[in-house]
Amino acid sequence: MKLKKLVATSIVAITTFVGAFTAEAATSYKVQPGDTFWKIGTKHGVSVSYLMKYNNRTSHLLYAGETIQIPSTVTSAEKDLLARLVEAEAKGEPYAGKVAVATAVLNRVDSSLFPNTINGVIYQPSQFTPVQNGAIHNTPSAESKRAVQEALAFRGQGSGSLYFYNPQKTSNQWLRSKQVTVVIGNHVFAK
Repeated sequence: MKLKKLVATSIVAITTFVGAFTAEAATSYKVQPGDTFWKIGTKHGVSVSYLMKYNNRTSHLLYAGETIQIPSTVTSAEKDLLARLVEAEAKGEPYAGKVAVATAVLNRVDSSLFPNTINGVIYQPSQFTPVQNGAIHNTPSAESKRAVQEALAFRGQGSGSLYFYNPQKTSNQWLRSKQVTVVIGNHVFAK
């Protein structure tokens, strides 16, 4: 009898813990007129595909007044770190280049070839010059922060860039041998 009571109590405790964790992992959002999954995803830094999947949607159709759940996928500290990297790597580059830099980092997080966290990717030894020279500690611009939000909304789409470089600043032949996916401003993106 005591064992059954212990098992029942444990199940209730686990269910309560999981429920509490799930409640913290998502935020309710009331859809406003003109909202789209893209606008909501960009505003909250969540990929459109994940936002739709999380809300069991197969259609992009939203209704003003309905409530959807916004899952937490990236912490504010990770967004800040990524924005600082974007600022240091792409300062002076077009906005699309800033989004592409953030996207390449997120693609690395999603790739089995690299660490599976933003911190792990950015601080992986010998990967990013701003980490080596200290520029990673500089304050990011509003544009770099916005580029990170857009890259998060775009996550899982695009051409799969894992690398980027400025051909005027590197002679690394291994990097130059990678398949070019796009050129934006002074950066070549590759996979």
